[in-house]
Amino acid sequence: MRLSAVPYLLATCLVLAGCASNSGPENLAAGVNAQETTGSVVQPVTPVPSVAVGKSSRVGASQQMAAQSMPQTMTMPPAAVQQPEEHVETLAWAGHAPDPQAFRQQTTVGMPLPADRPIAAMMPQRPMLPDATLRRGERMRIYGHRFRDAKPINFGRVTPRNYPVHGVDVSRWQGEIDWPMLRTQGANFAYIKATDGGDHLDPMFKTNWYRAKVAGIKRGAYHFFYWCRVASEQADWFIRNVPRDPDALPPVIDVEWNGQSSCKQNISRAKVLEKMQVFMDKLERHYGQRPIIYTAPDFYEDNLQGQFQDYPFWLRAVAQHPSKVYPNRKWVFWQYSGSGMSQGVNEKIDLNVFSGSEEQWHRWVAPGAAMARN
Repeated sequence: MRLSAVPYLLATCLVLAGCASNSGPENLAAGVNAQETTGSVVQPVTPVPSVAVGKSSRVGASQQMAAQSMPQTMTMPPAAVQQPEEHVETLAWAGHAPDPQAFRQQTTVGMPLPADRPIAAMMPQRPMLPDATLRRGERMRIYGHRFRDAKPINFGRVTPRNYPVHGVDVSRWQGEIDWPMLRTQGANFAYIKATDGGDHLDPMFKTNWYRAKVAGIKRGAYHFFYWCRVASEQADWFIRNVPRDPDALPPVIDVEWNGQSSCKQNISRAKVLEKMQVFMDKLERHYGQRPIIYTAPDFYEDNLQGQFQDYPFWLRAVAQHPSKVYPNRKWVFWQYSGSGMSQGVNEKIDLNVFSGSEEQWHRWVAPGAAMARN
């Protein structure tokens, strides 16, 4: 009995020693270390919460979802886990989501900015002047007139329609003008009221002066002359308010009797001519162009017959051709109506024509033509 028990005791000791070696702390630690050094993503014990809509996250929701679904055997470099992903908002986009590359990298909460913002969205566009679109020597288009007249006149054999180049003259009384529309109706040129006397500026002058040019209309400025004011003061006032633009038409002096003016004095013919000469000389020296004289039949008959033969004239004749109202007087412009109507203008408007053909008009307004006109 004693000897037979020895083998049994030895077998029992060997079994106990094997169990102790398999469950020791060294082997437990080695098992954990082996798992951490594989580089595989460890599934968290608790699920990763989803990113709320409209909230930003330094690690995108797509990366977190991939981490949850990634198998244990997949490996990646540790740097790939630590490197921050580009910030992408999780938004409920209508249609398809935008390309993440279209947004700059940022980590602040808020709406991302497009990487390539169109320049047009950041800077207001300035209107391009029609003059700037023309090549050197290129001529501006002449529009045939589509004007109507509230008081149409039968001018006989030679009518305003016989002249190809039409235009208008305007002041504050026409209000807001749609200049591009007015041009297409036949306003190839425009004279714009600038000043009266020595202290009055038409409140619409600056607006009309700019907008007419933008619309591609050849324009000039005119001054209504006061007979009770010093001529040199009136010239200074005009020069102060009307820019010296080489593209502008020659300045105009508007001379007529005006019973509605506070200056009701009818001075002598000699004084009229003297004042006009002072005013025109000063404007010609400043603008480099000989001024045009605008007048009406009664004033012309009283003061201007046979005078200023070397000056261009702009004549008012709303019932007959200028040749019948102003015998032997050459003219550049004929104002044939004070009751014109046109698209682009709500009020009645003065209508005019140039005395020559289209070819003569282009030569008359060509750069450098001022010296030829003087």
